[in-house]
Amino acid sequence: MGKGKSILLGIVVGGTISAAVTLLNAPDSGKNLRNRAKEQSFEWKDLLDKLKDNSMQLKNQLTETSKEGAVLIKELTQEMKNSVEEWKKTIEPHQENIHEYLEQIESSLKDLEEKSKE
Repeated sequence: MGKGKSILLGIVVGGTISAAVTLLNAPDSGKNLRNRAKEQSFEWKDLLDKLKDNSMQLKNQLTETSKEGAVLIKELTQEMKNSVEEWKKTIEPHQENIHEYLEQIESSLKDLEEKSKE
């Protein structure tokens, strides 16, 4: 938010300086000059109000986006957990089969070793 304040301060200072320079260099009468200064101050006030409103809208949008992002990440994490659990359940019966095959192979190798010794 520091950059936003710096920009706002720059706009206000720049506007004040430009208004002062305009007032000092104006060939108009005092009444015209005061009217123009008054109109310009209304324009600056409107501009600052719009800037404030836009800043609040941006803040609200960022807050909403952050909340939606957090919900999406939570949902994605849960879906990933569910997928891993399903994968484990799918793989588990195959693991048992692999262990059985390995035991059979080991047994066969022992039998071959015994036969080769005879």
